[in-house]
Amino acid sequence: MHPTTTSMKQLLIQLFFLLCCGAVSATGVYNVRDFGAKGDGQTLDSPAINAAIEAAVRDGGGQVLLPAGTYLCGSIHLKSNIDLHLSAGCTILAAPAKMNAYDASEPFDFPEYQDGGHTYFHNSLIWAEGEKNVSITGHGMIDGKGLTHKDTENSGNIQGGSIGTGDKAIALKLCRQVTIRDITIYRGGHFGIIMTGCDLSTIDNVTIDTNRDGFDIDCCKYMTITNCRINTPRDDALVLKSSYALKKPVLCEHIAISNCNITGYKCGTLLDGTYIPEPVNWVCGRFKLGTESNGGYRNISLTNCTFMYSSGLAFEEVDQGRMENIVVSNITMSHVHHYPIYITTGCRNRGPKEVTTPSTARDIQISNVIADDCDSLCSIIVTGMPGVPVKNVWLSNIRLYFKGGGTKDLADKNYREQGTNYPEPKFAGWTPAYGLYARHVDGLYVNDVTFRYERPDYRPAVLLDDVKNDVIRHLDAPTEEGIDQVIRK
Repeated sequence: MHPTTTSMKQLLIQLFFLLCCGAVSATGVYNVRDFGAKGDGQTLDSPAINAAIEAAVRDGGGQVLLPAGTYLCGSIHLKSNIDLHLSAGCTILAAPAKMNAYDASEPFDFPEYQDGGHTYFHNSLIWAEGEKNVSITGHGMIDGKGLTHKDTENSGNIQGGSIGTGDKAIALKLCRQVTIRDITIYRGGHFGIIMTGCDLSTIDNVTIDTNRDGFDIDCCKYMTITNCRINTPRDDALVLKSSYALKKPVLCEHIAISNCNITGYKCGTLLDGTYIPEPVNWVCGRFKLGTESNGGYRNISLTNCTFMYSSGLAFEEVDQGRMENIVVSNITMSHVHHYPIYITTGCRNRGPKEVTTPSTARDIQISNVIADDCDSLCSIIVTGMPGVPVKNVWLSNIRLYFKGGGTKDLADKNYREQGTNYPEPKFAGWTPAYGLYARHVDGLYVNDVTFRYERPDYRPAVLLDDVKNDVIRHLDAPTEEGIDQVIRK
């Protein structure tokens, strides 16, 4: 063999050895232990991790690698062209508030129509603002033990205030080309992941087992969320919002969600495999659009998802935005709290007083849904506002099995208008029908729908109030003797 070839071969072998040991970063991999991180669960490692990120940024980007170990951390600053990689066996452990390890909340010189969790981002465990091509990957865990899940106080139409310490596991604002893949989040604080004003993003194969919201997607567009498991026994699982956090109304649009599991087990029991159902709270799990809805929602799809011990589907446009072109298909639910499907508009109008346009909703299609053990408190609910109806709702190939137990007098109940009320069906009480209640709707198309109940229920299966252009075909819904199947008012 030519000597030059032999020398080159030896040099490459040596270089490969050095790279694997982390002694040089020519591969674009920056091992946080080379920057002083201990991974012992006692030393505050976020300064070392941030130093590794800054070194990678100076070199044009790369992967910041966290090997197996427990890294006690305050705020970590994610930057452009950085992949924060959590190796299997790695845990980022949120530091307790008493260590003062989280960044101070950034200024927000605008009325705070949304709560503090949606307003402030820098007081988070991992955060980025205005960055591009960022990712958090790997089979490691983020444990938000030291994060708070409390809310700030609010007053009237203005919310306001930072909680004053770390309250979110991952917070990304105005970022582009975001990827979050394969990680696990346990006890994520107020939000496991909040993304506001982010475009061109992918979230895939993420597991969240937390004590408040799982994912909050606010004012974002062109995003896919796939293959995720989200356990949120005390709040919402996967939520799309459209708040005033960007100081203007911004649509949340072009969002595709598929192949996700939503559950309401006690926090931690999804991860440890004991799967203990949480007693029903005011909300438990669920997929939701809202409540913050100043811009609205457009071109949203949800498909091939399962729900267990959770609330169902909620579509709420109550802050003067628009909700349109929503498609939901292939959903299975078991042990459904409060309601299976909820579509509403209202005039809470949490936003500038000079905005006078009403909330609107149209073109919502829900098909291929099976749900058992549904709470009899609420049927499917579709409600608009007087003079501003919800338009064009399709419900097809749906099978719902309710617990039953409704009384005859409920059919004559004066069911509250949404109005300025907080849009939560629990506060309105039992619906006048056990299967479908609709009011202020123009264009309701029901086809191949089956309702059943376990105990006798003396409400009609369907009650329509101020509903125009309705079509009901192939409705299979029993009623007790003397009770009409469908009532139109």
